[in-house]
Amino acid sequence: MKKYLLSAAILFLMITVVTSMAYAEEDVVSGSASVGIFNKYVFRGYELSKDSAIIQPALEASYKGFSMAMWGNIDTNENATQSFAPDIDSTTGKKRYDEVNLNETDLTLSYTYEIDKLALTGGYIFYATRYVDQTEEIFVSATYDILLSPTLAIYRDINEYSGTYINFSLSHSIPIIKEITLDLGASAGYFVGDSDYWKTYESSTSDYTGEKYKAFHDGMIMAGFTIPIAKHASIQPVVQYWFPLSKRADREIDGNSYNINGKLDDTLVCGLNASIEF
Repeated sequence: MKKYLLSAAILFLMITVVTSMAYAEEDVVSGSASVGIFNKYVFRGYELSKDSAIIQPALEASYKGFSMAMWGNIDTNENATQSFAPDIDSTTGKKRYDEVNLNETDLTLSYTYEIDKLALTGGYIFYATRYVDQTEEIFVSATYDILLSPTLAIYRDINEYSGTYINFSLSHSIPIIKEITLDLGASAGYFVGDSDYWKTYESSTSDYTGEKYKAFHDGMIMAGFTIPIAKHASIQPVVQYWFPLSKRADREIDGNSYNINGKLDDTLVCGLNASIEF
């Protein structure tokens, strides 16, 4: 209940701030609201849903380089995967939520500084999760405004799961007809776990007592179409293909994942995102 109240309070604060800023004398505020419906939720290669529909609402506002964003994940039927375990009632031994569950709400605060074609961003992310302990990250990223928009981002967990995740991505949109674009993208991630949480599985102890996990972690390629449906509003059907980047990322030992968070599989994500800009 506390997590729902926190999420509602944050959403109310963001809507209040965005509304008040929108009536400023100068039209310098930008933002967006969106909702996506997908067949799976995949985060950095980890498959966090199975056999259910996923709904992901988001709200973002920016002002003079400062941005704040709220993102949620609603699972309509939680089922266990190699990287995800539903919230289980200790009394009944059954899933606490058999139907719709808002099991994650992320709040991001950031600032972007532009130098010619280079955009530098630093920020903070709070992960309000129901299926694992809540945690926090700080991050920095750099994007260069040339063909393929290369972006390098570094994320550092500063709370429950100390580690560093590095992601390099490329993206490009190709005009097709009128204002419709074909959107292409790809990314690759490298992960280094620091805390004892990230120890790997060992046959000799039948437990997670091995070296700390580090590996070329996840890869992703995507394709979609951005289709305007009204002024400042569009829909985007999209397909993503996720895959492990190394043998360590999908390794199993004696039927157990080498990585305590679960091995990565080849995973296909498809869905539709609808958004409006203001």
